Amino acid sequence: MEKLKNIIKTHPKKLIVLLVLLVAYYFCLPKKLFNEPTSTVVLASNNELLGAVIADDGQWRFPKSDSIPIKFQQAIVQFEDAHFYKHVGFNPISIYKAFQQNRKAGKVVRGGSTLTQQVIRLSRKNKKRSYIEKLKEVILATRLEFRHSKKEILNLYASNAPFGGNVVGLEMASWRYFGLKPAQLSWAESATLAVLPNAPSLIYPGKNQQKLKVKRNKLLHKLYKEAIIDSITLELALAEELPQKPYRLPTTATHLTQEISKKYKGNRIETSLDIHLQKQVNQLVKRHYNRVKQNEVFNMAVLVLDVKTRKVLAYVGNSPTDKKHQKNVNNILSRRSTGSVLKPFLYASMLQSGDLLPQQLVSDIPTEIAGYTPKNFNEEYDGAVPANEALTRSLNIPAVRMLQRYGLEKFREDLKEYNINHIDRSANHYGLSLILGGAEASLWDLCKTFAGMSSTVNHFEELKHQYYSNEFVEPTYFKNKKVSFGTIVNQPKNIDAGSWFLTLETLTNVNRVATDQAWKYYDSAQKIAWKTGTSFGNRDAWAIGTNANYVVGVWVGNSDGEGRADLTGVGSASPLLFNVFNLLPKSDWFLEPFEALIEEDICTESGYLALPICPSTKKRIPQNGLKSKSCPYHKEILLSKDNLYRVTANCEDITSISKKTWFSLPALMAYYYKQNNADYRQLPRFKTGCNPLENNTISFIFPKDKQTKVSLTKGFDGKTNPVVFKLVHNNTEAKVYWYLNDEFLKMTENYHEIAVTPKKGKYTLTVIDDLGNEVKKSLEIN
Repeated sequence: MEKLKNIIKTHPKKLIVLLVLLVAYYFCLPKKLFNEPTSTVVLASNNELLGAVIADDGQWRFPKSDSIPIKFQQAIVQFEDAHFYKHVGFNPISIYKAFQQNRKAGKVVRGGSTLTQQVIRLSRKNKKRSYIEKLKEVILATRLEFRHSKKEILNLYASNAPFGGNVVGLEMASWRYFGLKPAQLSWAESATLAVLPNAPSLIYPGKNQQKLKVKRNKLLHKLYKEAIIDSITLELALAEELPQKPYRLPTTATHLTQEISKKYKGNRIETSLDIHLQKQVNQLVKRHYNRVKQNEVFNMAVLVLDVKTRKVLAYVGNSPTDKKHQKNVNNILSRRSTGSVLKPFLYASMLQSGDLLPQQLVSDIPTEIAGYTPKNFNEEYDGAVPANEALTRSLNIPAVRMLQRYGLEKFREDLKEYNINHIDRSANHYGLSLILGGAEASLWDLCKTFAGMSSTVNHFEELKHQYYSNEFVEPTYFKNKKVSFGTIVNQPKNIDAGSWFLTLETLTNVNRVATDQAWKYYDSAQKIAWKTGTSFGNRDAWAIGTNANYVVGVWVGNSDGEGRADLTGVGSASPLLFNVFNLLPKSDWFLEPFEALIEEDICTESGYLALPICPSTKKRIPQNGLKSKSCPYHKEILLSKDNLYRVTANCEDITSISKKTWFSLPALMAYYYKQNNADYRQLPRFKTGCNPLENNTISFIFPKDKQTKVSLTKGFDGKTNPVVFKLVHNNTEAKVYWYLNDEFLKMTENYHEIAVTPKKGKYTLTVIDDLGNEVKKSLEIN
């Protein structure tokens, strides 16, 4: 201690200078040696390259890798710096030899730099060589050796060395010249790349082959001499050809790569994509594209999610089309009209609220609501149809009427729970067309919503009849990210497992395309809940399906929004959907959530809760189904002795009256229902003399009883005047439904008069009141 004090007292200035030099030495090396922009690199779950985006400076420079393959390590060390693991950043002997050779030659013929010095030179942008610059490199190289391990220094070199053209770094060079990952390179390929940074201009495919071969083979012989490779390996390596042409980088998931590049530019991203599934889906999309483009449909998208982890397994943002047809548009994220894809969520909401039972009859009749007139796709009517069948057939009129009954504002609030980004307007903005495609959503969000539906059912049993608070969580394409389903709660936020399960069961009965009608008879067939959608004007075709493990979503159309007549969800999107499902492992179906369902007597004909007079069967329904109405269509009537007429106790002897239960629909529903249900029987007429019939008679005012011809007239402006049909009904509270040649015209009450402008021809005018009384009249319009 005394010695140190004496030294400080004796040489204070020297110590200060030494301290300054030490501090300068410590801080002489920048914290980050390389600040150049790097390419965005996207990897599959097995670390295979899916795609990459060039760095902002136009160089193909991959982010620094965590490791370097042993073959390249040994090759580069033997070629550039055989004493790499022994020196502290510079090799005095090599420098001396290089100085002597360069002095004799009068020019630089030998470098003498270690790999550590070369890392420094690369970081300093290859400044002009001089003895001063060489001294700086030596100092900085020693500092680098103190700060980093030999392995890290090798990594820095391999990541930043030039390999010809705009190729920087081993990883990019490996892909560019051999189409392989660095770890897959042979000894000959590793040796080829090891000699390139020394003279990167050599590696232009097809040129300078002999010079490059001499350098490579010389290195291979040295590797053999150092016993790094054996004689057989040497012989095989020497026989390998040099690269003849550059390889293109993989473009296995182009649109995901571009999307990641926007958010995580310059990073290496490990995704959850299954490389084998991705390639297979790419092939399916290519084949499907070649079919649908014959109909001038040029774009599509496919997304595959794992229900249990919410990880993206396959991501195809567009078809292999051209620039003219918007090949760069990512149709997984683009907002598109939803068509009928939201119908299952209305169905589930109504099951949950008790406003609907699965097989309950809903109206499918001509409908006009505040000027809005929905139409079914086939422009026909069923009169009454079970709700589950209305969903599987995607009937529009029942959906609109159900939405009106459930409440537009209420359903709009329900949709908020699913976090569908583009459904961001008020209920009044969308109106009742919301359920038919009046709103827009992306394939990403719709698949997310179907995954939440499936996941709720899966988790119900796993959580012992409880729920997660965040089932509709955002999916992820990151390999190591785990999504959070929220906290465990006793009640669901919106819809319980029972209602979702019944919805999924219903969706398994959607009819597949005509060529696949026998699918359910195949042993290998998967049970899939799926829904299609076709937007107005045939602009968007959707098909989204799910089982307990996977969600597959497909969109087909034109990215510019141009519609095509034959573009439909069933015909254009569903074939691709099922082809993708066929690639996936067969999945078990959902476990039925018994505790979320109850067993009740259900009317076999109406689907409502059964009355004592209804024919019924036991069905499992949501717990809130008990709030549903009892059957309104079964009634007990009195019949005459011969069962031909309805009677009352006032007009028939009580001993001649029989009582019978009858299934009877309202007049307008019955009119269309009986056309598709041959076994439907209208209520018998009342026997003559019984009062109800006398109070419900219909008489035409125009045309008159015997009138069979009606002439069209023209006004002063030359336009044809409408024909005005009139009638009178004895019951002032009756509603009357008018039809012309089976086409519904209008419903009237109180004052029964309608104006129509038919073309010339023969017609049948039919009127029916709400008690089932019917009058027909044949007319000829001339």
